[in-house]
Amino acid sequence: MNRVELVEILTSKNDLSKAAANAVLETLIDTIQSAVKKGDAVQLVGFGTFKSVERAARTGKNPATGAALKIPASTVPKFVAGAKFKAVVDPKAAKRKAEKAGK
Repeated sequence: MNRVELVEILTSKNDLSKAAANAVLETLIDTIQSAVKKGDAVQLVGFGTFKSVERAARTGKNPATGAALKIPASTVPKFVAGAKFKAVVDPKAAKRKAEKAGK
């Protein structure tokens, strides 16, 4: 699914114009990006959490030459899916986890 298809679904399910649905989607994306950029986590219960994480500096290899490379530390965005989202995607995994917790 791409952005246009997502706007179409928002339009049809919420009785919005395409412009309004696109504006809502744009606001949501901008708000999440701004919060994560500031270092805040955005938690949508049941869906997941958007946050930034620090990656330590490390040594890697150039795949073409095999030479060692220094990869600098960086901050990257991360999404962690919530339990409900995981259960929707893989119901069997949720069932296995529930069984394991019950033991």
